[in-house]
Amino acid sequence: MIGRPFGIPVIISPYWFVIAGVFIFVYARDLASTLHGSTRYLVAAAFVVLLYVSVLVHELSHSVVARGYGLPVRRIVLYPLAGISEIGERQTPGREFVVSAAGPGMSLALAGLGYGLTKLVDPSTVAGTVVSQLWWANLIVGLFNLLPGLPLDGGVMMRAVIWKVTGKQATSTVAAAWTGRVIAVALIVVPLAAGFANHTGGNMVSSLWLVLIAAFMWTGATQAIRATRFRERLPSLQARRLARKAISVSAGTPLAEAIRRAEESQARAVVVVDHEDKPIAIVNETAVMATPPQRRPWIDSGSLARTLEPNLVLPADLSGMALLNAIARAPATEYLLVEPSGQVYGVLAARDVDTAFARV
Repeated sequence: MIGRPFGIPVIISPYWFVIAGVFIFVYARDLASTLHGSTRYLVAAAFVVLLYVSVLVHELSHSVVARGYGLPVRRIVLYPLAGISEIGERQTPGREFVVSAAGPGMSLALAGLGYGLTKLVDPSTVAGTVVSQLWWANLIVGLFNLLPGLPLDGGVMMRAVIWKVTGKQATSTVAAAWTGRVIAVALIVVPLAAGFANHTGGNMVSSLWLVLIAAFMWTGATQAIRATRFRERLPSLQARRLARKAISVSAGTPLAEAIRRAEESQARAVVVVDHEDKPIAIVNETAVMATPPQRRPWIDSGSLARTLEPNLVLPADLSGMALLNAIARAPATEYLLVEPSGQVYGVLAARDVDTAFARV
């Protein structure tokens, strides 16, 4: 963490330093015709640092506006090609639009400020060179982020508009993400086509950066689509639907007898109860499968059961993220599901949840 402006933690990805070094080297090489010696590397370093300060200001704009709406802002992370503001659910399309527009708006404002400074600074000086490049960089960042495709700010703004018109957040996300994918492909295809048409082949360094940016956009758009599909299907993950029918036995019941009763009742789980028929443990399926059939008549069911701690007893009505969170808080192989009245509904096996989750 490099600081907490406005109380917001700012983190720099380790890869940032690698890419920043590459930026400095490439930019210093471009300055070789006008600057010499170590000066061009100092100018290149100053430009790269100021550029990422601009990116930080861009992200802070998102975060400060979000804070104004009372939205939680976890942190800002600076990556090699972008910055990410981790902001909580924006709740309404209007808020989403305004929060997203704040970043490009600030970048364009910085570009305007930089352009004004170019009128006051001699362009042939080191300061003039840095200011000139910086205002262009902010202009490009601002305009590029306004492109209407996720994960760019323009894509989020587009999603907010579609969300407002249709009332369907999931539909708007998928539409904006697919637009982002189209833009990602265009970033590669259009320059290559232009290069071949002009028989130039294009600039290798510029082409490489376009490929990296396109990959970033494609990945971000794909993640947005997957996250949306996941949220759409998550409610289908219901404890009741995944529950196994269970029978009750005392702790001293031979394992072979418990298995016989379960098969007779077409049950797939065994719950151990005390003398008052209160559930106290669940027989572990893995332990049962690992016990040879010839030994099962001589082993008590209670010896292969896990004691029911309070966090292993879950409401049968749990579903979606609430169900996943409950399981994450108390990792186990089996859980007891109970009705609101306290009556046993069945047993939930973590393996069944994992299988269902994989299909979500």
